[in-house]
Amino acid sequence: MTAGEFLLKYYHTPLGRARDSLRHGGPFAVRATERQRAEMESAAARLPTVPEFPGTKPVTLHLMTGRRFWYQTAFCLHSFATAAQTTVQAELYDDGSIDAACAARLARLGPGVRIHLIGELRARIEARLPAARFPVLRERWENYPNIRKLTDVHLGSAGWKLVIDSDLLFFRRPDFLLDWLAAPARILYAVDCAESYGYSRPLLQELAGAPIPPLVNVGLCGLRSDALDWAELEHWCATLHAREKTSYYLEQALVAMLAARTQPCAIAPATDYVTLPSRAEVLAPRAVMHHYVDTAKRWYFRHSWRRFAPVGQSQS
Repeated sequence: MTAGEFLLKYYHTPLGRARDSLRHGGPFAVRATERQRAEMESAAARLPTVPEFPGTKPVTLHLMTGRRFWYQTAFCLHSFATAAQTTVQAELYDDGSIDAACAARLARLGPGVRIHLIGELRARIEARLPAARFPVLRERWENYPNIRKLTDVHLGSAGWKLVIDSDLLFFRRPDFLLDWLAAPARILYAVDCAESYGYSRPLLQELAGAPIPPLVNVGLCGLRSDALDWAELEHWCATLHAREKTSYYLEQALVAMLAARTQPCAIAPATDYVTLPSRAEVLAPRAVMHHYVDTAKRWYFRHSWRRFAPVGQSQS
């Protein structure tokens, strides 16, 4: 073991874990939150089918999910349909972890749910993004699941699609999203709590050829599938990797660059579509939607899901 490896294993990694634990309330709070997360997962298995609303025009949402997130997907779809009072159809994309049991749980959400399993998605990637021409996108597809919210949803398709994350809950009618879904014409995104692109602004602006908009968050992301230039996305990914290495936020950086080129965009109002809600907002929601990133996961697992839980599961 080199000195660097020793320091990483016995100093930097434990220190990082300790700091992360403190940010989430300390070890006792972390254990309590995990118990309530497991309670949420158990409750999701007892959710009924996503409610339908005869006479409404169905809307289609696209989500990537898997064994670690299926229960969040279930609560997200229930909350959206209930808040919108609109029939929801969901296209679910396997993150590579959906097994038979997970597929069965997702199928229980109702006939409006369609699951695209990893075999189907891999075949499409092989046919449309051959590794010889798209080596970086293919490598990212294998090792960076977030890129699949672009490739697996949009590759070989046409028209506008709204991709949303599973860790969202909706409390009031999402008129902004419903209006966009009824007549999409611009790229849509949410507002982040802090700018997180993973790459320097000068490099992003050089590649996009336009000023990068601030605070792009892809928890909500509306794009037109047939407008995506996969050769350009390959070039962007290759250049970012060569000059500033890999980043967890690559997908968000790519969408920010796409948005830079197509201003104005449809930006979800930050006061209604809240990224990182506070504890006070969680306990008495005034927003339309919460996106439970980072430390908000604590309040998500402890409180928020219970508003949509089956009867008898709403109390901690």
